[in-house]
Amino acid sequence: MGQPHNGQVLGGKRILVTGGSSGLGAHFARVAAREGASVAIAARRRQRLEALLGELEAAGAPKAVALDLDVTDHTSIEACVESAFEGLGGLDVLVNNAGIAGDGMALDQTAEEFNAVIDTNLRGVWFVARAAARAWVDHRAQGAVINIASILGLRVQQGLSAYAMTKAGVVHMTKALAVEWASHGIRVNALAPGYFSTAINDTYLASEAGERLKKRVPMRRFGELEELTGPFLLLAGDGSSYMTGSIIAVDGGHSNNPL
Repeated sequence: MGQPHNGQVLGGKRILVTGGSSGLGAHFARVAAREGASVAIAARRRQRLEALLGELEAAGAPKAVALDLDVTDHTSIEACVESAFEGLGGLDVLVNNAGIAGDGMALDQTAEEFNAVIDTNLRGVWFVARAAARAWVDHRAQGAVINIASILGLRVQQGLSAYAMTKAGVVHMTKALAVEWASHGIRVNALAPGYFSTAINDTYLASEAGERLKKRVPMRRFGELEELTGPFLLLAGDGSSYMTGSIIAVDGGHSNNPL
């Protein structure tokens, strides 16, 4: 594991962020960079990754690399993890963030749409985590996985059944892998964000339906991305060294509010 320096929470860490070209992934990458980590950002949209690299270097990342990644392709996953190890000189943390919305009522959703959500949000998360874990075991190194789940892994919402299924799967995957991999020195935890405005949902949250949803959040507002920073730094840093299999909800109390 990298050693902290200059008082930065993630100083010396080497972090791979999947789905790193926008939204939550880009936010986590920026936070990691400004806290002193070397960062590999991976996604399909190469142009957006390249644009973000300069930001990460300016924010203080000792090293920043952009990697091509399609989480529905096993060859792409293996190549990405290998390139992250090579490009960063090792790996300490995987931020398993890539995902798609996949909204639609169950009766209307096509098999292709359903399979795309499962392949990206569940199978993709599984295979990326496993690739990183295998690499850590091969290198006799310790590591930490942060799976990005969702409030919908803890409760449901109409019109998002496939998405909720995958995120519930990520929650249990996190707990199961934490038990399996603890003996290897690999910790597996998850963040379960509530509603934060990103490109994946900003139109919906700004709609009348979004306003009705906001009223069901006990804090009566949606989250700001910076409000994910503290929980992320806890799981990515050494302060969570005795945490594994934990699911941290960051949702303004929404998951505890009765339907």
